[in-house]
Amino acid sequence: MFEICILSPQDQVKIISDALMVLDACSVSVEDADAHTDAEQALFGEPDMPPPQVGWIHSRVIALFNEQEDAEQASQWLSQQDFMTQCKILQISQVPEQDWVRLTQSQFVPVSITEDFWIVPTWHEPPAQAKTIIRLDPGLAFGTGTHPTTRMCLRWIAKHIQSSQRVLDYGCGSGILAIGAYMHGAKHVDAVDIDPEALVATQNNALPNHCVIRSGLPDQCLGPYQVVLANILASPLKVLAPLLCAQVQRAGHLVLAGILSRQAEELQQAYQPYLNLQVYDEQEGWILMTAKKS
Repeated sequence: MFEICILSPQDQVKIISDALMVLDACSVSVEDADAHTDAEQALFGEPDMPPPQVGWIHSRVIALFNEQEDAEQASQWLSQQDFMTQCKILQISQVPEQDWVRLTQSQFVPVSITEDFWIVPTWHEPPAQAKTIIRLDPGLAFGTGTHPTTRMCLRWIAKHIQSSQRVLDYGCGSGILAIGAYMHGAKHVDAVDIDPEALVATQNNALPNHCVIRSGLPDQCLGPYQVVLANILASPLKVLAPLLCAQVQRAGHLVLAGILSRQAEELQQAYQPYLNLQVYDEQEGWILMTAKKS
């Protein structure tokens, strides 16, 4: 595998990337050329906030080719194009062979939710103190236990789920919250999502964890439930306020996550006609909000 690295201003990145794909590059990626310097700038904004800019001022466009000859021919053709006037081909280099599977796996380690409740990838042995273990590998759907919102939800589940409860995981992603609820004794767990891939992921993750989860689209909820969990983002949570609250039975709990600390008041206002939301937990700028239906 051989790599072409091109230094480009922001307004030329797209045309160079498109050209490289036409030239049969295996892949094209874009990196901040000013990363780890004083000139580095954040490209992406926070949830519900517009990005500060559409691209980096200086970018590295990196393309991979199977053969050195293909990379050299692509480089030669690019150097003759008018759109490359402000760009510079930095190098063509061979990419060392690596065990990409092992490299990826090394980035995911067991995650502690409580002292005895852990999320453990299948290639790791569980810690000695782990009594409740969710076996979960990273996949297409959100939720591996590493994000603060997921960990806060799972901590709440570990403390509050009771054996007689019916639970709804709304926007289930990987199904991790549904699985956690089932493992902590919930007698009936529904997991719903608008993404069919999430429903597949939920079942694929539930099976090796010996969990019985009913999954489907949001219109297949069979409420009301004693516990309704929704780890999404603030904007959809505000829109979903009447629907989610209607799924909570009397004396039941609503648990919301995917909310930034600064968004607490607007969530409270959105849910005020239905339930009295309060901040239950906070971690790394994210909060968990809960309410009990009187």
